[in-house]
Amino acid sequence: MPPEAIQGLIERGLPGARVAIQDLRGDGEHYAAHVAYAGFAGKSRVQQHKMVYAALGPAFAGPLHALAIHTSVPRDKA
Repeated sequence: MPPEAIQGLIERGLPGARVAIQDLRGDGEHYAAHVAYAGFAGKSRVQQHKMVYAALGPAFAGPLHALAIHTSVPRDKA
């Protein structure tokens, strides 16, 4: 799955999120997603990650092999 597709799914599922995808091994199968989203405010890390998984939908169980998720609340909320 191309990184642009992963980014697009997260951005559509979490409107206004800032998303950066990194290919960890250069193999197109192991990625890290850095997601800053104001909607994470007041949520636990587990809840935040579940929101990202929900945005990915069936892609996470299918073509997406491995994804490390890093979440945060933007400081400027813009």
